[in-house]
Amino acid sequence: MARTNYQELLEAGVHFGHLTRKWNPRMAPYIFMEKNGIHIIDLHKTVAKVDEAAAALRQMAKSGKKIMFVATKKQAKDIVAEKVASVNMPYVTERWPGGMLTNFATIRKAIRKMSSIEKLLADPSATYIAKRERLMLSRQQEKLNRNLGPIKDLTRLPAALFIVDIRKEHIAVAEARRLNIPTFALVDTNSDPSVVDFPIPANDDATSSIEKLVSIMCDAIAEGLTERKAEKEKVAADKKESKAKKEKTAEEA
Repeated sequence: MARTNYQELLEAGVHFGHLTRKWNPRMAPYIFMEKNGIHIIDLHKTVAKVDEAAAALRQMAKSGKKIMFVATKKQAKDIVAEKVASVNMPYVTERWPGGMLTNFATIRKAIRKMSSIEKLLADPSATYIAKRERLMLSRQQEKLNRNLGPIKDLTRLPAALFIVDIRKEHIAVAEARRLNIPTFALVDTNSDPSVVDFPIPANDDATSSIEKLVSIMCDAIAEGLTERKAEKEKVAADKKESKAKKEKTAEEA
């Protein structure tokens, strides 16, 4: 069964591209027509690409892998933060720090620093910290938490990136390509779909379009996580049953 359909995407405004003079020729296969100087995206192709991307993300989540979402543009930040947090995946909605992936060791160091400051400020016995120093530490913690808080549980490089607007997040795309990390992205008519592995032709500016597509991807991830949990529970139950049978056989013997 398809994750979405033509009508749902149409209502969400996924089909609206950019002005024809701003188009990227490599998006030609995904453009249906031109209307009033604006390119219209072929939603039938979007549906197919949505299903392809969702299936891959579901499988990754089922395998226990982490998918990092990247969306620093104003109209996408809150949507991504809310939806992605619900499936416990890392995300970046503030400025993308250069080297987030290619210099991951330094990022981890900053996260450890954030954690140590947090513990220090929460320690009731740390009365030796002067009021001014405590204020400086609080500000430092707040800044680190704003930028790195959503990725603090990421102990290794993510298995994939999901990006809203690859033109704005070109540094993230470049770093992922350099490290051969698979990329999923909403790709508007002014972008180059060849720079990502799973391009989803869509309006990457409208809030309704972003919310619709990010929700579909997060639902797919949630399904993968549920399947993973069910498999783990089944394995545990099978082990318990096997152990019980062995104990019963031993008693009978």
